[in-house]
Amino acid sequence: MNDAFQKDCLDILAAKAARGEIDRRRFTQLAALIFGGAPLLLRTPEALAQVRQLVLVNWGGDALKAYDKAYGQPFEKATGIVVKEDGTGPTEGAIAAQFKSGKPTWDIVDADPFSAISLGKQGMIEPIDYSVVDKSKMRPGFDWEYAASTYFFSYVLAYDAEKYGANPPKTMADFFDVKTFPGKRTMYKWGAGMWEAALLADGVAPDKLYPLDLKRAHAKIAALKPEVVAYWGGGAESQQLMLSGDASMGLIWSTRASLIEKDSGGQIKFTWNQGLLSPGALAVIKNNPGGKENAMKFIASTSVPERQLVMFEMLGQGPANPATDALIPADQKRYNPVDPANMKSQVALDMPWYADNYGAALDEFTRVISA
Repeated sequence: MNDAFQKDCLDILAAKAARGEIDRRRFTQLAALIFGGAPLLLRTPEALAQVRQLVLVNWGGDALKAYDKAYGQPFEKATGIVVKEDGTGPTEGAIAAQFKSGKPTWDIVDADPFSAISLGKQGMIEPIDYSVVDKSKMRPGFDWEYAASTYFFSYVLAYDAEKYGANPPKTMADFFDVKTFPGKRTMYKWGAGMWEAALLADGVAPDKLYPLDLKRAHAKIAALKPEVVAYWGGGAESQQLMLSGDASMGLIWSTRASLIEKDSGGQIKFTWNQGLLSPGALAVIKNNPGGKENAMKFIASTSVPERQLVMFEMLGQGPANPATDALIPADQKRYNPVDPANMKSQVALDMPWYADNYGAALDEFTRVISA
């Protein structure tokens, strides 16, 4: 094939990639077959620039549709850059593997902020370019060097309102008080939020939680073990435990608690009091194939209030941009974890502490609940 024809073939492949008909990996494979002995052509900036695509990796399920509707489609319309949704699940290990491969296929990840902080310190995550991403459109204190907050959820106390009647549990101390509030419990098997709940129940003041006293927290958690029917690992599991009546009380995600309250007709309720607020964030893998500049532009685009409203409507995620709060209908504000009325009674998880301590803390937590 002559050079002009080769370039035309590349143009066709690039157009297919831009429309999402093939992914970046398939683009490279097909181009290599077409060009055979011309691998250098594939490395030219002109060729790579034609693949105008970003791969956004989240946790799958309904998030795929939500992210595409709220963020992907508007960004493509504004920039011409296709955002491919990947529901593989951006665990810390998976992100590290992408970077260490030397040829990452992911661009942007819906990462735990503490994972992004930890990996960023190891040189695997790009620092957020705050000249592009506007900090003023985030809630104060929820911007980090390697991650930009995009949504919130909480670990909240849910309970069977019929069982507890006029004296429902209201605090973490009530959750751990099986004499006054008998009944089986359920807790999160991956530890986050459970240490804080145990320490609050044990009398630690919210502003004195960090650094977490893990020995004290684990003693409290170990004492409750006989009353814990299951340690849930996913939202659907926690929802089923509460709706089936297997658990009368649970520390669960606010997104699921909202669904349970609605689905049960109010039999299962939850309280924001002493809820443990957890931010979600976007981060960019270093040396990502779609380019740092475009990735930062995408993250900046997610702060548009109307787009964050879509995420609240579809997934129940609390918006990172406080300007979005005013767009949420009055009858739905109850379910927004960062609505001012709900946020004031909660405690935010300390992401830098988690970045430095989560691995070892989880290992010990797992030993305690498995013993």
